[in-house]
Amino acid sequence: MGKPKKKDLPDLSHLCVPGAEIAVRATPKAARNAIAAAEGALKISVTAAPENGKANEAIRRLLAAMGTAASRLELRRGAAARDKLFVYLGPA
Repeated sequence: MGKPKKKDLPDLSHLCVPGAEIAVRATPKAARNAIAAAEGALKISVTAAPENGKANEAIRRLLAAMGTAASRLELRRGAAARDKLFVYLGPA
């Protein structure tokens, strides 16, 4: 998976607040990577398969395109579920 282009993603800068919780509804094995804003959560589609954490890591990298390092996003809930909760830890 290549690095997504900022022009292809919605503005997620309001989520770059330390401690911000980011609710995600994941769709693995999609035709293409995409982020769409929905009520209460972000709908994120990734091409990665949901095995051995590959889809979770792809979602983390896609969220990191909002202008932060992927290592600053922590998966708190939903490692094996479609509904996930990431927390932005703030700048390093």
